Amino acid sequence: MTSKDLSIFNSLRPFSIGFDDMFDQFESMLGNGNLTMQSNYPPYNIRKTGKDNYSIEVALAGFNKKDVEVEFEDNLLTVRTKQVNKSEEKSEDGKILHKGISQRQFARSFTIADDVKVNGAELKDGLLTIDCERILPDHKKKRLIEIK
Repeated sequence: MTSKDLSIFNSLRPFSIGFDDMFDQFESMLGNGNLTMQSNYPPYNIRKTGKDNYSIEVALAGFNKKDVEVEFEDNLLTVRTKQVNKSEEKSEDGKILHKGISQRQFARSFTIADDVKVNGAELKDGLLTIDCERILPDHKKKRLIEIK
């Protein structure tokens, strides 16, 4: 993206009410016009599981729940590894001759909207699933306005 593309977002500000946070997030993501590159590791899916329910699925083969932490702060959900012990070349089953399952350090972040609640996370069969739910406040629900 160029600064010209960013100015298109800024030109929409006068036509919107209450979207300042969204435009500020665009500006912080785009910065001086360049997208911040994030690694493709670990792979993930974002799935809509209901009208207002979402799941983030992160593939974590070779990790267990002691190796990973999920943190949510200021609308930023971050999945990261704790300290990985690289000196561990021997397991209970014997010495590892070829290590093809990666256990490298990573941090993957997701921006979560204000009206989305993170309900919990589960690591099962190498797949971390984080359940989210959109909570629509009463003032945002559809209603008819009485004309006087």
